Amino acid sequence: MSHRIVIVGGGAGGLELATRLGRTLGKKGKAQVTLVDANLTHIWKPLLHEVAAGSLNSSEDELNYVAQAKWNHFEFQLGRLSGLERATKRIQLAATLDEDGRELLPARTLSYDTLVLAIGSTTNDFGTAGAAQHCIFLDTREQAERFHKQLLTHYLRAHANRDKDDQISVSIVGAGATGVELSAELHHAARELAAYGLNGIQPENMRITLIEAGPRVLPALPERISQPVHRTLEKLGVRVMIGAPVKEVTAEGLKTANGEFIPASLKVWAAGIRASSLLKDLDGLESNRINQLVVRPTLQTTRDDDIFAFGDCAACPLGDGSERTVPPRAQAAHQQASLLAKAIAARLESKPLPEYKYTDYGSLISLSRFSAVGNLMGNLMGSVKLEGWLARMFYVSLYRMHQVALYGLTRTTLMMIGDRIGRSTEPRLKLH
Repeated sequence: MSHRIVIVGGGAGGLELATRLGRTLGKKGKAQVTLVDANLTHIWKPLLHEVAAGSLNSSEDELNYVAQAKWNHFEFQLGRLSGLERATKRIQLAATLDEDGRELLPARTLSYDTLVLAIGSTTNDFGTAGAAQHCIFLDTREQAERFHKQLLTHYLRAHANRDKDDQISVSIVGAGATGVELSAELHHAARELAAYGLNGIQPENMRITLIEAGPRVLPALPERISQPVHRTLEKLGVRVMIGAPVKEVTAEGLKTANGEFIPASLKVWAAGIRASSLLKDLDGLESNRINQLVVRPTLQTTRDDDIFAFGDCAACPLGDGSERTVPPRAQAAHQQASLLAKAIAARLESKPLPEYKYTDYGSLISLSRFSAVGNLMGNLMGSVKLEGWLARMFYVSLYRMHQVALYGLTRTTLMMIGDRIGRSTEPRLKLH
């Protein structure tokens, strides 16, 4: 029997790894590669703010796991991880239910020789009162589409009532990349909705408030990046509140630590991350305070050489001599997937495993069609700041690089041509 590699989690990192291993080990019969995910389709998580605003139709940009598996010589299993049996090298998958609660797939187990956990992260509400009940998170496609439907409902209701003075207030907690990009994308959506005749709510009557507990927007990025982003958001009419921790969320709005109440029709929580609670003490594996699995530079878990973890669900040493860990960013997951593809191949040949060291290639923030800001980092040019059209082009290229890793250059080029043609025949905003 060939070596059994099971990858749990079909996000950007897990899907790239399954594709790479399928094209090499799976195609040559050196290993049996299986990808497990709770959904049938994949969409790149950094695009979810565009799905929420309606700028992106998720049905057109989704990837089908079954088809991807067929094309790239791996197997796909639909299921959600529910447990781990390290002694017998098996994972447990929970039963899959339909929308009416009927069982589609029974609970079952899968055996592995090498297990890779790449189940990503979810938003961390830090236990804030009312956040889970009244806020929408943007961790999944379903959540993003739920926000879009609620937004569109407000516009359709105002249009039906022909109330030209109607308003909508949106509050976004967390001024990281998701919160900032969603704020700008919603401002763009307000203009587009009015242009399509849904002008019961005028663009200036969409009140967007971006709330950040820290001293500035984009706290994880250099200040020279956050300052122009802050100014651009304010020019777009977004109210930016910094140094304003949210203490409670109600159906009517949010209360900050200083006692201010911010009315909000729609509320989004985009502050902080944590890994799934399932990973906390998962059959004895070491985890940290936000449930991430602690791994060594080889990306092997500290207590089991046969289990790897990477991406947002793993706490990997940064490699700079400090106690800091690799930041939860898409570029880190991509780098780790590339390293693991080589490491697992080396493991099958009993060779030493390479160690991962994070390389920061910079950051790019999209402000919808209005602008983009970021910095690129490299050995030859150091850190170069980008703004405007050029930054926007680099931002778009990040998604195209993800597509190339999954589809190859030829198919990605054809998809780009199809996207260009589609823009001339379809609405510029999803209206349903």
